[in-house]
Amino acid sequence: MSNNAVAKRYATALFELANEQNLLELIQGELREIKKSIKDNPELINLLKLPKLSSDKKKQVIKEIFQSTSPLVVNTLMLLSDRHRVDEITSVADEFIELANSNRGIAEATVYSIRPLTASESAAISSVFAQKVGRVSLNIENIIDTELLGGVKIRIGNKIFDGSLRGKLDRLERSLIS
Repeated sequence: MSNNAVAKRYATALFELANEQNLLELIQGELREIKKSIKDNPELINLLKLPKLSSDKKKQVIKEIFQSTSPLVVNTLMLLSDRHRVDEITSVADEFIELANSNRGIAEATVYSIRPLTASESAAISSVFAQKVGRVSLNIENIIDTELLGGVKIRIGNKIFDGSLRGKLDRLERSLIS
């Protein structure tokens, strides 16, 4: 079974449990934090993959590290550890976030800009581009990119909307060359 299918199965099971208990937002926030923790500390996954570390010891490590996390998430992490699928933790988190967002009509968006966006700019981008992708709103992550020169570049899923000055100059250059 492919890794994506595995992650989807675990995420779907966690989503159904969280939905039954009205904990979607809480679990989604916790999984975002776990993803960030793993990204910032990749040695955590290496620790949980150590063959010399017993299964009970791995569970104890998970409980200690994620003690402030809800039991649903901790149990899912321990299950992934038992099944030797700790590499899938971030994929499961991504799949869960996608399921929760889809359930609420939200899409994840990355907005590249020359400076941090204000709250009103984020709200305007969300309202305009959410309609373009058939969603109610966008969950925006703002990344500062000094090479844009001006404007914004927005990535929603596999779609990119390039309204940056750098993008316009590149398109102008291509049209002049051909």
